Amino acid sequence: MDNKPELGREEPVLECEKIWIYALLIAAGGYLGGFTYCLRGGVFCNAQTANVVLLSMALGQGRWSRALYYLIPIGAYLLGAVISELLPGKVKRLHFLRWDTMLVGLELIVVLLLGFVPDSWPFQISQVSINFICSMQYNTFRQAEHIPMATTFCTNHVRQVGIFLTKRLRHPEDPAVRRRFLVHILMLCSFAAGAAVSTVAAGLFGGRSVWGAAILLLIIFADLAHADRTFEKDMLYRKPSGH
Repeated sequence: MDNKPELGREEPVLECEKIWIYALLIAAGGYLGGFTYCLRGGVFCNAQTANVVLLSMALGQGRWSRALYYLIPIGAYLLGAVISELLPGKVKRLHFLRWDTMLVGLELIVVLLLGFVPDSWPFQISQVSINFICSMQYNTFRQAEHIPMATTFCTNHVRQVGIFLTKRLRHPEDPAVRRRFLVHILMLCSFAAGAAVSTVAAGLFGGRSVWGAAILLLIIFADLAHADRTFEKDMLYRKPSGH
């Protein structure tokens, strides 16, 4: 039986595209950013702009060994993007769980393991691991209910709040503009809340504070796995919006 929707008929939003799922994902992104900055070398591993700038500066200064060092996190991020492009098709053929669900499960395992890494061990263990999973998450979760999203950093949401604030002033009665404006504010607040809680937890629990992100990921994984095995079991073939 062909389960694909009829031509011209809008498909229902998948569970992995729900706004609240994205709010928890970006909160976890903010939490991990706060964790690595406070306890793992004073860096943000959620994106690679800073590392590319530092790599270029090192090359300009002739510091070749330092430049090679920055290739490690950049390479981990690149590898995460490649794997997140190659695996979804293979996972879909299993007809068990969606790739999106398995990815959150993988992130959960990585974060749990990082909580056992002693503070005396090299920071690069945590940095590279988080670079890797953040890259896969960024490349996998792209749209929440047809709204383009980034779940590991908040730069785009700052820009979008500015855009839709302007549109709100011009079209105050437009419900679509109001919704987009509020959604991007929600994402900004979620990211900030995750980073703030992470900073407090880092001071209280040290390296094991990373498990705070695991709590968020566990909630997401449980919900997505339930959807995959019950009311979305016949929609495992579908790609989320933006892919």
